Amino acid sequence: MICVSLARGRHRYLLTELRHLGQQGVDLVELRLDCIQRKVQVKRLLADRPCPVIATCRRKQDGGHWERTEAERLTVLRTAIAEGVDYVDLEDDIAKSIPRFGSTRRIISFHDFKRTPDDLQGLHDYLADLDADVVKIATLANHPNDNLRMLELVRSSSTPTVGLCMGEIGTPSRVLAGQFGAAFTFAPFNPEKILAPGQIPWKQLCEMYRYDAITPSTKVYGVIADPVGHSLSPVVHNAACAAAGIDAVYLPFLVPKGHLGDVLKNSKRWPLAGLSVTIPHKENVVGFASSQGDSVEEIGAANTISFDDETRAMKVFNTDVTAAVAAIQASLAAQEVGFGGRLGLKTVLILGAGGAARAIAFGLKQQGVEVTIASRTVERSQTLAELVNGKVVEWSGRHRLPYDCVVNATPIGMHPKVNETPFEAKHLRPYMVVFDTVYNPENTMLVKEAQDVGCKVVTGVEMFVRQAAEQFKIWHGQEPPEGVMRMALKQATSSVRIIE
Repeated sequence: MICVSLARGRHRYLLTELRHLGQQGVDLVELRLDCIQRKVQVKRLLADRPCPVIATCRRKQDGGHWERTEAERLTVLRTAIAEGVDYVDLEDDIAKSIPRFGSTRRIISFHDFKRTPDDLQGLHDYLADLDADVVKIATLANHPNDNLRMLELVRSSSTPTVGLCMGEIGTPSRVLAGQFGAAFTFAPFNPEKILAPGQIPWKQLCEMYRYDAITPSTKVYGVIADPVGHSLSPVVHNAACAAAGIDAVYLPFLVPKGHLGDVLKNSKRWPLAGLSVTIPHKENVVGFASSQGDSVEEIGAANTISFDDETRAMKVFNTDVTAAVAAIQASLAAQEVGFGGRLGLKTVLILGAGGAARAIAFGLKQQGVEVTIASRTVERSQTLAELVNGKVVEWSGRHRLPYDCVVNATPIGMHPKVNETPFEAKHLRPYMVVFDTVYNPENTMLVKEAQDVGCKVVTGVEMFVRQAAEQFKIWHGQEPPEGVMRMALKQATSSVRIIE
């Protein structure tokens, strides 16, 4: 169940949104009374409510907005109980001073905006003993496995529990709360009114993650990256699973570089069925694999993990190779040009030397294209060039020689830094093929300037959808709804206008 949090400064706006949520079929609403700017009219807010309500009036020290006296706050909470509110949220230090009354159920809550305490079980026992009908613990996640500790606490608790990790690292705890048996999870109705770090808007939680359809048997997939907030993999894969009728959910996992091993070793505890891998883990993840798909060893990078359901053996793949080559081939086929030959691609400049650059360099080498690498780290450029028998140019010298194709395999131009380009427009030529692996936005500055010059352009959307489609095949053993995936990505990046 999703509890939708409402926070408005005026009573009439709060009541309007409450009625709207009732019409939408929302099961539970939290009224953030601490956000009301004038004297709180509790009776007015609770009269004729369309669904069950939690009355919350939170101090600033607990992440709320209450600026008046503590005595006034306690009066508001006691009044809500006297008016028969369905739930009242009480911090642990005031729980004993507000006794149980009537049918109102007591949520005893604890917030820590700095960390997730080591002894979660001890904390839970303490809160449960304060005459709790529901225990709520919200803490800041500093490590991906803080999510696991919190979710496992929820699953093992005899008292109904809401356990959430705040912050971007804590996203999995919010989406998987129901799967682990949480009483409910919290979501803001208005995406612009986030009430706690890392909250996921209600519409996104319902439509993209299909929260109410997640059960203990739902398979969990995701993308591991740092940063991960920009990733649209959840949009694409969740849309594909919904269209194909697959009982699975796909999440963003923010995993700092030093925490990769910890996450992979605990794959069974989530439990994880498969993962996409991106910056900065594509190369490091290979060392954790039990086995490898074709070309992974030669490339030295992977972007896909599949876990065996029984043995938990981890096999890695690289779907970037076939996706990149196929995207370029499709573009060349449109103008009846191929790799090699008098009119085909003979030379390519690849900007970047990370995991994506490795895959593309390897794929183009297989097609007989001469590869040149330019990155800001000469040592990494040299390592990649040796892998594909290619050449190296310094980053400052990347414009000096003409190439048939220029590939951007760096994050330059990615949202939010959309006004940056890795290759200046004055050096572009109409005969070039320009391939930008950045897909958010699709029309990067490099893409726009290449189109203006008359270059043949391959966008990151094409490569992204193709590699995601290959991942879908690996994980689910069936053909992907590629059109659904492409449309979901384009809608998310505002590349197409949605007509309602």
